[in-house]
Amino acid sequence: MTIPDTYAVPCLYHSLRSGSRPLQVQVPGSKSITNRALLLATLADGLSCLKGALFSDDSRHFLKCIQDLGFQVSQDEARRQITVQGQGGLIPLPEAAQYVGSAGTAARFLTAFLGLSQGVYHMDASEQMRRRPMAPLLDSLKELGCEVIPGPGGREGHFPFTLRGHGFQKDHITVNIDSSSQFLSALLIASCLCEKDFTTCIEGSHGMSYIEITLKMMEQFGVRVQKSGERAYLTRAGQRLQARNYQIEPDVSAACYFYAMSPLLHLPVIVEQVHFDSMQGDVAFVRILEQMGCTARDTDSGILISPPAGRVFRGVTVDMSGCSDQAITLAAIAPFAESPTTITGIGHIRHQESDRICAIVTELSKMGIRCHEEESSITVYPGNPGPSVVNTYDDHRIAMGFSLTGLRCPGIVIDNPGCCRKTFEEYFQTLDHIVAELSSG
Repeated sequence: MTIPDTYAVPCLYHSLRSGSRPLQVQVPGSKSITNRALLLATLADGLSCLKGALFSDDSRHFLKCIQDLGFQVSQDEARRQITVQGQGGLIPLPEAAQYVGSAGTAARFLTAFLGLSQGVYHMDASEQMRRRPMAPLLDSLKELGCEVIPGPGGREGHFPFTLRGHGFQKDHITVNIDSSSQFLSALLIASCLCEKDFTTCIEGSHGMSYIEITLKMMEQFGVRVQKSGERAYLTRAGQRLQARNYQIEPDVSAACYFYAMSPLLHLPVIVEQVHFDSMQGDVAFVRILEQMGCTARDTDSGILISPPAGRVFRGVTVDMSGCSDQAITLAAIAPFAESPTTITGIGHIRHQESDRICAIVTELSKMGIRCHEEESSITVYPGNPGPSVVNTYDDHRIAMGFSLTGLRCPGIVIDNPGCCRKTFEEYFQTLDHIVAELSSG
């Protein structure tokens, strides 16, 4: 698929034809669930078939890494299906090179798995991923007996590095998850390989909704992890992951961009097969839209969001620590609210694909929108955004989020829209279809 260097967002608001029929959208499979399922299937005993899988830069890097370890993997992108022949926790190749690209889940999950196995694995990543934190996970692996050797030109606690794994040398570990809950998810999944009961303790509380996904999926694949007090998890010895035919949920993170169009463009929106019982934490964004004046109803087709009764929606003050990927989405529509919007609990997003708080403030300020930034929060004030070229910082969520602003006001251009390949490579194509549908009535 060829993606242009820039994307001029069509301003749809003033030409939108009203109608009672909801906008109905399909989104690809969940990135969070696809990449967890890939690792669980790799560690399982037998052949797993993953249906509804996401194919994107992140998942393709994960797939390539698994293949480079010697696992038999087949993929059918047209049917959104992947099969993985698991080896019951064993790795076919005792030494291999791994390149995870910019995929944070692949980076953290594979590092824990390989670091707690027997073998030598040379780990590298994109420049973007090389800047993201790895130290808490690497420190935990070293404490558990893994040798971590910095690679050429590498910085301590960052990619590249070599792992010399010797299995589990201890039966417990404590990991800090302030900068990423993926460190805990990675250790929990790998813990089922320990031959003794294993306890994983945590410092920090970021991203616990993603931990719930990990725990539920481990149980679906046959391993139950027990809470042991408020800040500890116990994995009993003797449990083994079992191969599964596994259906992956649609990506709620992707769905939220379309749900945000409901108050923004004053129209009802359904995203197919996204329901309130989703295990994905970003479903909480629907509740935020309700606070802004929307109504939400679960239907057989998916959650239906209807806009506020008037053509205005309220600003909110909301802790988004449990759905922080949508902080940009909310900030992008916040200028059009009738009152300020304050987003709290998001300090950790400074250490993701970009410093997302800084990016929000920079890009909205370029549009003439007043913002107030603190270490872990941001306030966006109402205003009329002016024309601007949005620097995406090679961050897919910046590109997708600020495309919403352009649907409401003219002159918004997204630089490097191709960065959406990380999770939703057809996003702007989907947006074009929506614009055409809504313009024609």
